[in-house]
Amino acid sequence: MPTRARADRWVLRTRTLRFGRLPLVMGILNVTPDSFFDGGRFVDPGAAVEHGLRLVAEGADLLDIGGESTRPYASPVPAEEELRRVMPVLAALAERTRVPISIDTSKADVAREALAAGAEIINDVTALTGDPAMAALAADRGAAVCAMHMQGTPQTMQDQPAYQNVVEEVAGYLRQRREALLGAGIAPGRIALDPGIGFGKTTEHNVDLLRNAWRLHDLGCPILVGHSRKRFIRGVLGHEQADPLAGTIGVALALARQGVQILRVHDVGCVRQALLLFETTGGLDEY
Repeated sequence: MPTRARADRWVLRTRTLRFGRLPLVMGILNVTPDSFFDGGRFVDPGAAVEHGLRLVAEGADLLDIGGESTRPYASPVPAEEELRRVMPVLAALAERTRVPISIDTSKADVAREALAAGAEIINDVTALTGDPAMAALAADRGAAVCAMHMQGTPQTMQDQPAYQNVVEEVAGYLRQRREALLGAGIAPGRIALDPGIGFGKTTEHNVDLLRNAWRLHDLGCPILVGHSRKRFIRGVLGHEQADPLAGTIGVALALARQGVQILRVHDVGCVRQALLLFETTGGLDEY
């Protein structure tokens, strides 16, 4: 794996995150009834806030709060319902923790309210193409953004995903979105990029992207990967009943070795501990 220069910081709305040898861990907080892993567990705002604080206690460097499931074939949610789900939780966590908060949304109306309540980052699975007002909002408010690759939409993305060269095509799309976001007035240091594991990809596509995540450093932005507990893990293991946590940790270590800066996961404590032991026992050393 050739050495690549990589982005060393991510400029958020009010602060800057600096990257070290280990990836930062972004804790997932879904306040939805239908997300693929934890849907329905945290629809109660009180339970969601307590879970967010628990993720912080386990070592989360960031929290990503979402009110609309983007699992395959999930139904869209109106902005009003998304706001009803996320705002009480986001506002409470912004008051009770200093960990930066990301709003997982593709709607400018939701992002606007979240930023006003203290969010630092807009994490958009449509790469800020789903709402024509999103890029201008991010530029105006000085928000950090994460632009993700997805082939199709959540309603169609897993029907028949196809690529000639998935690594080159995903990298090319992310490069185009980076340039578009720069053109919209978003400062270069505020943009992170996500290859979209599981979003319009087969198991083989996902594995190719994960094996070649190091190549994405050429884009000059922090790389964020959300592989946690996704179906491709069972595909690789060849067993539908396999525990995806073990696979999540294994992939996290491989991504750390490739210099990926941010890992978006459900199981913050387990991943954090695995990363620390990996580094301590020489996993990041050259040999």
